[in-house]
Amino acid sequence: MTWKTQPPFLCLSFPPWSLPICLSFSISSILSFFLSFHLSFFLSLSLRAKDMKNRLAFLRRRNESPGSNPPGKFDKSLKSSVKPTPEEALKWGESLDKLLAHKYGLAAFRAFLRTEFSEENLEFWLACEDYKKIKSQSKIASKAKKVFAEYIAIQSCKEVNLDSYTREHTKDNLQNVTRSCFDLAQRRIYGLMEKDSYPRFLRSELYMDLVNQKKASTTSTSSSS
Repeated sequence: MTWKTQPPFLCLSFPPWSLPICLSFSISSILSFFLSFHLSFFLSLSLRAKDMKNRLAFLRRRNESPGSNPPGKFDKSLKSSVKPTPEEALKWGESLDKLLAHKYGLAAFRAFLRTEFSEENLEFWLACEDYKKIKSQSKIASKAKKVFAEYIAIQSCKEVNLDSYTREHTKDNLQNVTRSCFDLAQRRIYGLMEKDSYPRFLRSELYMDLVNQKKASTTSTSSSS
Protein backbone atom coordinates (compact mmCIF):
# COMPACT_ATOMS: atom_id res chain seq x y z
CA MET A 1 0.00 0.00 0.00
CA THR A 2 1.38 3.39 -0.96
CA TRP A 3 0.47 6.86 0.36
CA LYS A 4 0.16 9.93 -1.83
CA THR A 5 -0.44 13.31 -0.34
CA GLN A 6 -2.11 16.01 -2.43
CA PRO A 7 -3.27 18.88 -0.21
CA PRO A 8 -5.93 19.29 0.89
CA PHE A 9 -6.68 15.62 0.04
CA LEU A 10 -5.12 12.55 1.56
CA CYS A 11 -5.37 9.68 -0.96
CA LEU A 12 -4.77 6.05 -0.22
CA SER A 13 -3.79 3.74 -3.13
CA PHE A 14 -4.69 0.13 -2.59
CA PRO A 15 -3.82 -2.98 -4.68
CA PRO A 16 -5.35 -3.14 -8.19
CA TRP A 17 -8.21 -5.37 -7.08
CA SER A 18 -9.41 -2.73 -4.66
CA LEU A 19 -11.11 0.53 -5.42
CA PRO A 20 -9.05 3.61 -4.48
CA ILE A 21 -10.39 5.39 -1.46
CA CYS A 22 -9.84 9.10 -1.01
CA LEU A 23 -10.51 10.78 2.27
CA SER A 24 -10.91 14.53 2.26
CA PHE A 25 -10.04 16.49 5.35
CA SER A 26 -10.91 20.12 5.79
CA ILE A 27 -8.11 21.78 7.71
CA SER A 28 -10.41 24.50 8.95
CA SER A 29 -12.92 21.91 10.18
CA ILE A 30 -10.23 20.05 12.08
CA LEU A 31 -8.95 23.23 13.69
CA SER A 32 -12.49 24.26 14.54
CA PHE A 33 -13.13 20.89 16.16
CA PHE A 34 -10.02 20.99 18.32
CA LEU A 35 -10.57 24.61 19.35
CA SER A 36 -14.17 23.84 20.27
CA PHE A 37 -13.08 20.76 22.22
CA HIS A 38 -10.41 22.62 24.18
CA LEU A 39 -12.71 25.56 24.89
CA SER A 40 -15.41 23.24 26.21
CA PHE A 41 -12.85 21.34 28.27
CA PHE A 42 -11.38 24.42 29.96
CA LEU A 43 -14.83 25.96 30.47
CA SER A 44 -15.91 22.77 32.20
CA LEU A 45 -12.85 22.89 34.45
CA SER A 46 -13.54 26.55 35.28
CA LEU A 47 -17.15 25.84 36.21
CA ARG A 48 -16.11 22.87 38.35
CA ALA A 49 -13.50 24.98 40.13
CA LYS A 50 -16.04 27.73 40.82
CA ASP A 51 -18.56 25.18 42.08
CA MET A 52 -15.95 23.64 44.37
CA LYS A 53 -14.97 27.08 45.67
CA ASN A 54 -18.59 27.91 46.42
CA ARG A 55 -19.03 24.59 48.23
CA LEU A 56 -15.95 25.21 50.35
CA ALA A 57 -17.15 28.73 51.17
CA PHE A 58 -20.53 27.30 52.13
CA LEU A 59 -18.93 24.73 54.45
CA ARG A 60 -16.65 27.37 55.97
CA ARG A 61 -19.58 29.61 56.79
CA ARG A 62 -21.60 26.71 58.13
CA ASN A 63 -18.78 25.75 60.48
CA GLU A 64 -18.40 29.33 61.64
CA SER A 65 -22.11 29.81 62.29
CA PRO A 66 -24.14 26.60 62.59
CA GLY A 67 -27.70 27.09 61.40
CA SER A 68 -28.97 24.94 64.26
CA ASN A 69 -27.97 27.58 66.80
CA PRO A 70 -30.13 30.67 67.37
CA PRO A 71 -28.25 33.79 66.12
CA GLY A 72 -28.13 35.45 69.54
CA LYS A 73 -26.22 32.54 71.09
CA PHE A 74 -23.14 32.65 68.89
CA ASP A 75 -22.80 36.28 67.88
CA LYS A 76 -20.31 38.08 70.14
CA SER A 77 -21.53 41.50 69.01
CA LEU A 78 -24.98 40.75 70.37
CA LYS A 79 -23.55 39.77 73.75
CA SER A 80 -21.40 42.89 74.01
CA SER A 81 -24.12 45.32 72.92
CA VAL A 82 -26.85 46.78 75.12
CA LYS A 83 -30.12 44.99 74.47
CA PRO A 84 -32.76 47.35 73.03
CA THR A 85 -36.16 47.97 74.51
CA PRO A 86 -39.18 46.58 72.63
CA GLU A 87 -39.98 50.14 71.54
CA GLU A 88 -36.50 50.55 70.02
CA ALA A 89 -36.74 47.19 68.28
CA LEU A 90 -40.11 48.14 66.81
CA LYS A 91 -38.50 51.15 65.10
CA TRP A 92 -36.23 48.79 63.16
CA GLY A 93 -39.32 47.67 61.29
CA GLU A 94 -39.78 51.16 59.84
CA SER A 95 -36.78 50.95 57.52
CA LEU A 96 -33.53 49.11 56.91
CA ASP A 97 -31.69 52.39 57.56
CA LYS A 98 -32.96 52.51 61.14
CA LEU A 99 -31.98 48.90 61.69
CA LEU A 100 -28.42 49.44 60.42
CA ALA A 101 -28.03 52.68 62.37
CA HIS A 102 -28.63 50.87 65.68
CA LYS A 103 -25.59 49.04 67.08
CA TYR A 104 -27.56 46.08 68.44
CA GLY A 105 -29.81 46.08 65.38
CA LEU A 106 -26.79 45.85 63.09
CA ALA A 107 -25.35 42.98 65.14
CA ALA A 108 -28.71 41.18 65.16
CA PHE A 109 -29.10 41.55 61.40
CA ARG A 110 -25.56 40.27 60.84
CA ALA A 111 -26.27 37.24 63.03
CA PHE A 112 -29.44 36.56 61.06
CA LEU A 113 -27.62 36.80 57.73
CA ARG A 114 -25.11 34.24 58.95
CA THR A 115 -27.90 31.70 59.34
CA GLU A 116 -28.78 32.34 55.69
CA PHE A 117 -25.14 32.26 54.53
CA SER A 118 -25.41 35.75 53.02
CA GLU A 119 -23.37 37.79 55.49
CA GLU A 120 -21.11 38.99 52.67
CA ASN A 121 -23.84 41.40 51.52
CA LEU A 122 -23.79 43.30 54.80
CA GLU A 123 -20.00 43.08 55.03
CA PHE A 124 -19.68 44.64 51.58
CA TRP A 125 -22.11 47.42 52.47
CA LEU A 126 -20.16 48.17 55.66
CA ALA A 127 -16.85 48.06 53.75
CA CYS A 128 -18.24 50.69 51.37
CA GLU A 129 -19.27 52.87 54.31
CA ASP A 130 -15.76 52.63 55.78
CA TYR A 131 -14.23 53.28 52.36
CA LYS A 132 -16.08 56.58 51.97
CA LYS A 133 -14.64 57.79 55.27
CA ILE A 134 -11.01 57.46 54.14
CA LYS A 135 -9.36 60.85 53.69
CA SER A 136 -5.90 59.88 52.45
CA GLN A 137 -5.77 59.62 48.65
CA SER A 138 -2.95 57.07 48.80
CA LYS A 139 -4.90 54.84 51.18
CA ILE A 140 -8.15 55.15 49.26
CA ALA A 141 -6.58 53.64 46.13
CA SER A 142 -5.28 50.54 47.93
CA LYS A 143 -8.55 50.16 49.85
CA ALA A 144 -10.56 50.33 46.62
CA LYS A 145 -8.53 47.49 45.11
CA LYS A 146 -8.96 45.44 48.28
CA VAL A 147 -12.74 45.90 48.39
CA PHE A 148 -13.06 45.02 44.71
CA ALA A 149 -10.87 41.92 45.02
CA GLU A 150 -12.71 40.68 48.10
CA TYR A 151 -16.34 41.30 47.15
CA ILE A 152 -16.77 42.13 43.45
CA ALA A 153 -14.15 40.22 41.47
CA ILE A 154 -15.53 37.05 39.88
CA GLN A 155 -14.90 33.97 42.05
CA SER A 156 -13.70 36.10 44.97
CA CYS A 157 -14.04 34.52 48.41
CA LYS A 158 -16.94 36.81 49.40
CA GLU A 159 -18.38 37.57 45.98
CA VAL A 160 -21.67 39.47 46.18
CA ASN A 161 -24.50 39.07 43.69
CA LEU A 162 -24.13 41.87 41.14
CA ASP A 163 -25.25 42.18 37.53
CA SER A 164 -22.56 42.33 34.85
CA TYR A 165 -23.14 46.03 34.11
CA THR A 166 -22.63 47.06 37.75
CA ARG A 167 -19.56 44.85 38.04
CA GLU A 168 -17.93 46.29 34.91
CA HIS A 169 -18.94 49.84 35.83
CA THR A 170 -17.28 49.47 39.23
CA LYS A 171 -14.20 47.92 37.64
CA ASP A 172 -13.90 50.89 35.28
CA ASN A 173 -14.17 53.26 38.24
CA LEU A 174 -10.94 51.83 39.65
CA GLN A 175 -9.07 53.48 36.79
CA ASN A 176 -9.78 56.82 38.45
CA VAL A 177 -10.45 56.12 42.11
CA THR A 178 -12.88 58.38 43.98
CA ARG A 179 -14.96 57.98 47.12
CA SER A 180 -18.02 57.31 44.99
CA CYS A 181 -16.64 54.48 42.84
CA PHE A 182 -18.60 51.82 44.79
CA ASP A 183 -21.83 53.79 45.08
CA LEU A 184 -23.72 51.92 42.37
CA ALA A 185 -22.67 48.49 43.64
CA GLN A 186 -23.48 49.49 47.22
CA ARG A 187 -26.98 50.63 46.20
CA ARG A 188 -27.57 47.35 44.37
CA ILE A 189 -26.64 45.28 47.42
CA TYR A 190 -28.61 47.54 49.75
CA GLY A 191 -31.66 47.08 47.52
CA LEU A 192 -31.14 43.32 47.55
CA MET A 193 -31.04 43.22 51.35
CA GLU A 194 -34.00 45.59 51.62
CA LYS A 195 -36.23 43.47 49.39
CA ASP A 196 -34.99 40.04 50.42
CA SER A 197 -33.18 39.57 53.73
CA TYR A 198 -34.67 42.49 55.68
CA PRO A 199 -38.34 41.34 55.45
CA ARG A 200 -37.32 37.84 56.54
CA PHE A 201 -35.38 39.28 59.47
CA LEU A 202 -38.52 41.10 60.64
CA ARG A 203 -40.32 37.73 60.65
CA SER A 204 -37.47 35.91 62.37
CA GLU A 205 -37.61 34.46 65.87
CA LEU A 206 -34.72 36.68 66.93
CA TYR A 207 -36.53 39.89 66.05
CA MET A 208 -39.91 38.74 67.36
CA ASP A 209 -38.32 37.85 70.71
CA LEU A 210 -36.91 41.37 71.02
CA VAL A 211 -40.23 42.98 70.18
CA ASN A 212 -42.26 40.74 72.46
CA GLN A 213 -39.88 40.65 75.45
CA LYS A 214 -42.00 43.22 77.34
CA LYS A 215 -45.10 41.09 76.92
CA ALA A 216 -43.24 38.02 78.12
CA SER A 217 -41.93 39.77 81.25
CA THR A 218 -45.40 41.16 82.01
CA THR A 219 -46.95 37.71 81.67
CA SER A 220 -44.28 36.21 83.92
CA THR A 221 -44.87 38.86 86.60
CA SER A 222 -48.64 38.36 86.51
CA SER A 223 -48.38 34.59 86.85
CA SER A 224 -45.94 34.83 89.79
CA SER A 225 -48.23 37.18 91.70
